[in-house]
Order: sequence, then C-alpha cells, then structure tokens
Amino acid sequence: MRVNPRGCKQSLRPFIGQLQSSLAALCTGTGDDHLHHAGLVCSFDDIITVFIKRIVSQVAAYVDEFHGAHCNGYFRCHTIPHMHVKWNALWRLMRFDRPIGILLLLWPTLWALWIAGDGRPTVKNVLIFCTGVVLMRAAGCIMNDVADRDFDPHVERTRCRPLASGELTVRQALLTFVVVMLTAFGLVLMTNALTIKLALAGAVLASTYPFFKRWTHFPQVVLGLAFGWGIPMAFAAETGQVASVAWLILLINVIWSVIYDTLYAMVDRDDDISIGLKSTAILFGRFDLTVLRVLKVLMIALLLLLGWELQFAWPWFAGVVVTAGLFVRQQYLVRNRDRDACFDAFLNNNWVGLAIWAGLLAAFAIG
Repeated sequence: MRVNPRGCKQSLRPFIGQLQSSLAALCTGTGDDHLHHAGLVCSFDDIITVFIKRIVSQVAAYVDEFHGAHCNGYFRCHTIPHMHVKWNALWRLMRFDRPIGILLLLWPTLWALWIAGDGRPTVKNVLIFCTGVVLMRAAGCIMNDVADRDFDPHVERTRCRPLASGELTVRQALLTFVVVMLTAFGLVLMTNALTIKLALAGAVLASTYPFFKRWTHFPQVVLGLAFGWGIPMAFAAETGQVASVAWLILLINVIWSVIYDTLYAMVDRDDDISIGLKSTAILFGRFDLTVLRVLKVLMIALLLLLGWELQFAWPWFAGVVVTAGLFVRQQYLVRNRDRDACFDAFLNNNWVGLAIWAGLLAAFAIG
C-alpha cells in the first residue's frame, strides 16, 4: 500500500472534525439522565481532541523523519516500532528486519557442517558458524547499500533504505561494517589456521560482490560464492581439510543462488535497466523462465549425485523430491513475471533450503 506522508495530517483532519462534532453533540444533549453531567463531558471533548491532534502531528513528523526527500512523497518502508531512530536505521541497514537473507545463507552452511561432521558437528562450530552467518550477511548488506547508495533512490523497492534516504551517512555505515567484520573475524580465530585463511578470502568476497553488478551480468554467481564460502570453511573447521565434496556442495549453492537471486532481480529488472545496472534477469531477458527451469533441473541432478556419492539413506532423496516440487511451484508463480509473484517465489527458496537440510538430518538419523 502506498501512503503519502505529507498528507497524513490532512487525511486525518476529517476524522478529527467528525469526532469533535460527535463530542459536541454529546455535550449539548436534551436532558437525558445519562447527560446530567454534561459539563464534565464537554471538558473531556477538549482533552480528547487536543490529544488526538498531538498524536496525528507526531505521527506525521515521525513519517517525515524516517522517510527523507528521496522517497518522493511515498514510501513502502519497513521500520521497527519502539526503537530510537539511529538504532532503527542501523538495524534496517543490516537487514535484521528481513531475515530471509540470513536463512538463505544459513542452510548451505548447515548442510556443510552436518556432512563434514558426519551427522555430528561440534557444538562449538555450530555456534561459531551460525553466529558468523548472521554477521557476514549483515556485513554484505551494509557494503551493498554503500555500493548502491547513488542507485537506490531511483529504484522503487530500495529508495527508502537508510543510506538512500539520508538516515545514515556513508561514514556511519562503513564504521558499522568494520565493527561487524572484526566481530566475525574474532569468531574465526577460535577455529584453526586453514579456516582463518579461508575466512580472509571470504571477507574479500563479502566486501566486493555488491560492485560486480556494474561490470558483469553475473553478479549472482559472485553472490553464490560469497554466500556459500562458509561451506569450505565448515569442512576446514570440522576436519582440518577441504574435501572434494565441499566444492560440489559449493557448486550446488552457486547454482541455487543464481536461481533465487535471478527471481529477486526480476522484481527490479525495469529499474535496473533504466539506471544501467546488470543482472542475470536482464541477461536472460525473455528466456528467463527457460533458463531458470534448466538451472533447477541441474541443481536437482547435482543433489541426487551428492546423495549417491555419499551413499545417503532414502530421506535425503525424499528431501530432493520435495525440493523439486517447490521448484515446480516457483515456476508456476512466476509464469506471468508479475513483480509480487517473483518476490514470493524468491521467498519460497527458504523452504528449499529447509527441505534439503531436513532430508539430510533424517538420512543421518537412520543411516
């Protein structure tokens, strides 16, 4: 729903006037016993009217404060109630209000931990990597907004992000990025030397992938590497080495990332074309649905290959079948390339990651 924040007061004035009229009529009743103390009621009239006016004025002021000039008088923004403005902006800068990205990064990390740990990863590594997922996703979102701060004001979905709307400065965002990255690196120091070396490469990927949309139509591939770099790190932390199967899982994750981030990019395709950004959604053009279909079939085939190579029990393959069903649903949702449907299909990938992990857990449980 679109709302004009500058017109909040005007749109609520008729309501205030109607309330005032009702209260005035109540005060001038014609002798009803219930209105015996009409003078007292009239005093409530003034109190309530002033109170409502103040609330309306404050709400309109908050709207204007949260959504600056870049919103062009309209907003579709997500703010957190009962939170100080700066903390609210930082929270949204790190996308903690939208956990879907954390989940899409978490699932392949959990796949890798459970496979590397043969179904019993250490509690220490699970805690380190789950926390690291949250932090690295936050760092990636911060750098993405820094990289896109001149583009986001021109894209409908992103024009009210904290940097685009002026709620935060670039300096504040970069300082937050450094703090988050140092915290994540502190976690990695609790693992081993190989994991630390891999973490340095992961930090480079997290810092640079948002810029690739200027140079190539395949930023989704780089995103897949950045989002999946926890896979070889998980093997290194659990086993002290990176087995060949880790790279197969990483390949699966890259393909999956291209799938879901292409759906995401289809939402912004028209805006991205107008401002000169690149994406797989733009590259695939009218063949987007066909390419997505091919990628999904390829991912299913690689998941079956992974299960065969590791001699997983039948629940793994059941999870793959559920994944295939979810992919079919996604293709149906986006058949008309409607923006909202594309975004729903993107969100549906959370269930893909969960289905695969559930199948993996069940396979280890009975295997």
